[in-house]
Amino acid sequence: MTYELFIALAGFAFGTVITPGPNNLMLMTSGANFGFKRSLPHILGVGLGFPLMILPVGLGVMQLFDLFPALNWILTILSVVYMLWLAWKIAHAAAPKQGEANGKPLTFLQACAFQWVNPKAWAMALGAVTLYAASRDLQAVLWVSGTYVMMGCISTTTWTVLGQQLRRILTNPQRLRAFNWSMAALLVCSLYPVFLNR
Repeated sequence: MTYELFIALAGFAFGTVITPGPNNLMLMTSGANFGFKRSLPHILGVGLGFPLMILPVGLGVMQLFDLFPALNWILTILSVVYMLWLAWKIAHAAAPKQGEANGKPLTFLQACAFQWVNPKAWAMALGAVTLYAASRDLQAVLWVSGTYVMMGCISTTTWTVLGQQLRRILTNPQRLRAFNWSMAALLVCSLYPVFLNR
C-alpha cells in the first residue's frame, strides 16, 4: 500500500470510528456508569472486535449475502432486536442509591460479538473493504484491519474518557438516570439509517 493510500485510509478510518454511533454511545455510557478501568474490556472488545470483523468480511463473507439475500433481512432483524435490548439495559443501568450502576460493563467477548449486529459496523466494514481492499487479497485486508486497530484505540479511549468526565456531573441519581435514558434513546435513533436504506 502506498503512503498516499494509507493516509487516505487512515483518514477514512478515523472519520468513521470517531463519529457518534452505537459503539461510541455505549462506551460513553460505560465510562459514565462504570469508569475507565472497569470499561477496559468493553474498550478492547470494540477496538479489536471491529478490525477482526473486517478480516472475514474482506475475505469473502459478503459473497454469502449476495448468494442468499434473505441473510440481509435476518441480520437486520437480529441487529434491531439486540440494539433495542441494549437500549433497555442502558436506560435501566442506574441504581436508585448514590448513582451507582447496578449492571456490569460489557465484557470483551460481548463487545466483540456486538460488532456483528451493529449496522454501523457493517457499513464501515463494507465501505473500507470496497474502497481500500478492492482486490480482497489478505495483505490489503490486513492493512485495512490494522489501520482500524490504530484509529479504534483513539476513538474508544476518547469516548470512554468523555463518559468518565461526565461522571462528575452525574453524581445525582436523577441526572445519571436522565443521562442513561438519553443515551438509550440515541442508541434507538441510531437505527434510523437501517430503516432508511430498506
